[in-house]
Amino acid sequence: MIDFLWNLGSFVIALGILIAAHEYGHFWVARRCGVKVERFSIGFGKAIWRRVGKDGTEYVLAIIPLGGYVKMLDERVDEVPEELKDQAFNRKTVWQRIAIVAAGPMANFMFAIVALYFMYLIGVPALKPVIDATRIDSPAAQIQIHEPMLITSVEGKRVRNWEEVTYALVSEIGEPHIDITLTPLEYSADGTLGTKYRLNTESWKFDPDKESPIASLGLDFYRPEITPVLGLVSPDGAAAAAGLEVGDTLIAVNGTPYGGWDDFVSKIKASANQTLFITVKRAGEQFKLKVIPSERKGPQGQIEGVIGVAPTQADWPENMKLQLEYGFIDSFGVAADKTWQLISVSFKMIGKLITGDLSVKNLSGPISIAQGAGSSASYGLVYFLGFLALISVNLGIINLLPLPVLDGGHLLYYFIEVITGRPVPEKVQEIGFRFGAAMLLMLMSVALFNDFSRL
Repeated sequence: MIDFLWNLGSFVIALGILIAAHEYGHFWVARRCGVKVERFSIGFGKAIWRRVGKDGTEYVLAIIPLGGYVKMLDERVDEVPEELKDQAFNRKTVWQRIAIVAAGPMANFMFAIVALYFMYLIGVPALKPVIDATRIDSPAAQIQIHEPMLITSVEGKRVRNWEEVTYALVSEIGEPHIDITLTPLEYSADGTLGTKYRLNTESWKFDPDKESPIASLGLDFYRPEITPVLGLVSPDGAAAAAGLEVGDTLIAVNGTPYGGWDDFVSKIKASANQTLFITVKRAGEQFKLKVIPSERKGPQGQIEGVIGVAPTQADWPENMKLQLEYGFIDSFGVAADKTWQLISVSFKMIGKLITGDLSVKNLSGPISIAQGAGSSASYGLVYFLGFLALISVNLGIINLLPLPVLDGGHLLYYFIEVITGRPVPEKVQEIGFRFGAAMLLMLMSVALFNDFSRL
């Protein structure tokens, strides 16, 4: 329940900030173009707060925080007094209307730059993309790893951390091959001493519900040694009920000596609702505890056991850590470049959804966004800022889609007006709005279905 409330609160805050940025873009440009703004609303439905400003605009916070709007004076919607007609949206030139409509998505992109600017100014701890093995029967099987290797570039683009590797790989989904450059960890990270490998990805299948794009290619990223000491015991799990505690050292399971964390997890998963005797060492003494793993559904729908524990691991080597931190001026350039990368990747993903290279199962809805908001907020401000930037970019791009109910649909009509010299007939616009609403509803339904299937 606490996790749900935390996720919900983080989601509402994140969405409120991003909607405010988007609608303020429309509002600011509309005012500069001489359009009278009657209402600026964050949320829909009944108002929980309202105030009329000196500019005559009514500012509203509404009860349903799933959107917002800027209501402008418009003769197509309401009757407008003669003395105010020059302030009506529909009386403005087509280029002014284009600027007003495009300002919302542009504000989202600008907000992403601002969020990333502060993120990089504060500094983001990250890990270098180091791999220590490859899997057989995978696109990366040709690479022989004898020592930890640093991924320095993907398709010629320099990468510094795992996030950048992930974005670079995802943008290449559907391509017949991917070039990656590996460099021994102790060498320079500029890639000049690296070895380029061309991975055959014609049969590459990536399912984000099962594993990361890195793992699906067969690249095993380096992890510090996992110790047999328990670092977490969930208070409502089977382990806690049996008496296991943080700091216990695993010794044996059913009399068989502890053979590593992966082996331990395999035994737990195979023993749902079955009795296990786990021997641990605590304060110099050994205890044999009776544990009955609870059951849960695995990624393939199979029943597997779980007891609610996690191990400790050795510290990350200093040469694998990275602090993405820049100065007052440099942070802006890095933030702008990162925003452009996010925009490029997002547009590529839309193209891959259309071509079928990416499944609609990868679409996420409000539940996944809420979980992401709560998770990033729990890690700290810099991670929440990065999350806001990512969602802001996606919100801007979604609004640019040429669906008549979105900003992109309005822009499509206005550009047709630029070309033909006359507005699109209202009857055609109405048909388009109905089609756009149906398409948007269908996409939202698929995203929600995906969200529920991941729960």
